[in-house]
Amino acid sequence: MIRSNAQESFDRIFRKAARTRLVRQAEDMCQIGTAAEGDSINGEEALILTISSIAFRLLLVLRFDESDATRAYFTGEGAGRSFEEARLEIGNLCCGALNQELLQVFPDLGMSTPYVVSARCLPYLDVLKPGYVATYAVTINDTVRVDATVCVCAHAPLDFVADVSDEVESGGELELF
Repeated sequence: MIRSNAQESFDRIFRKAARTRLVRQAEDMCQIGTAAEGDSINGEEALILTISSIAFRLLLVLRFDESDATRAYFTGEGAGRSFEEARLEIGNLCCGALNQELLQVFPDLGMSTPYVVSARCLPYLDVLKPGYVATYAVTINDTVRVDATVCVCAHAPLDFVADVSDEVESGGELELF
């Protein structure tokens, strides 16, 4: 059972991670809303990252709009970086920010590397019997769209309040285990 304090904490932690890590520039406008059913990105792939602890497993699922605007935003002006590489890196940074915030409460966390699956797998998240699922539509500069799902499966009762500040700390972007 995931109590409301924990659910609200997961929500605040995700929103901070999205605002700070899904954008390329601090001045970019980032709007985060809840995704309505049927209003999702049409794409064939989803990026999944996992944070695991003794008490729970969190899956962060990201789907990137594959429009020209989204590709250009994440790959940057220069050549040499593919959209695939860019979204894996951005996903890893976003999940790493979630992990950093959760480490303040749970010292026993491990984080996966990003992996890509067919988007047809997403309806099967219910098979995991999650205690908390939240879906988000992230819009950057009114043209770039990323859909995100935070899915948490608890192995024990989960209740905590995360102290999420708006201040962004640099460092820790690359963590080796």
